[in-house]
Amino acid sequence: MSVWNHPDMKSEPLVLLPGMMCDSRLFAPQIKQLSSEREIHTFPLASEDTVEALAANLLEQAPSVFALAGLSMGGIVAMEVIRQAPERVTRLALLDTNPLAEAPDRATAREPQIAAVNNGKLHEVMRDEMKPHYLCDGPRRQQILDLCMEMALTLGPQVFTSQSRALQTRADQTSTLAQVAVPTLILCGEHDALCPVERHEMMHELVAGSTLVVISDAGHLPTLEQPEKTIEALHHWLN
Repeated sequence: MSVWNHPDMKSEPLVLLPGMMCDSRLFAPQIKQLSSEREIHTFPLASEDTVEALAANLLEQAPSVFALAGLSMGGIVAMEVIRQAPERVTRLALLDTNPLAEAPDRATAREPQIAAVNNGKLHEVMRDEMKPHYLCDGPRRQQILDLCMEMALTLGPQVFTSQSRALQTRADQTSTLAQVAVPTLILCGEHDALCPVERHEMMHELVAGSTLVVISDAGHLPTLEQPEKTIEALHHWLN
């Protein structure tokens, strides 16, 4: 777990969970801005091959209480964290994510991806099947795609396989969301093709008192596509 410290922090720590094949660089603009206010931890989702085990592992390492934000797969793990230990989460932010179990056709589609990656084709799988769905058009699109590829290649094929297995077997968390009783932000990019706005509207309805923010001119990764708008939303949520 990476930690960014500030010498005089009085607010609860913030734990950030990145998406599939991403690391702390996914949140680099937010870390730079928000670490002046509070301690920030980022937790790589690389050690286990089930969502339940990833959440349990995080809870072993995290502060005693903390604000929790996750994007995409990070949001899926965040929902499991608050299911396992709701008393430890003071605030919840779910970004460009999905509370539903994996659809059977999507679970099946992961198998040839896993096989290709284990045959030395991680770069090709990320380039051809995953990255094209991440972002909307914009002047920084290629720069962000290049960063996504760097993060994926840094994490490597074993992490791709374990994360794919975790996503294949994940549980439906709609009942978990209906029980959430902490300040909750539901945020997504307006043009997210992987986790569309309608899915976030559903989560907003499930979590009583939650705030829904749709980021314009962003796809699946608003933390990088529209960092300032995302920082503003997170700042309001945290304060």
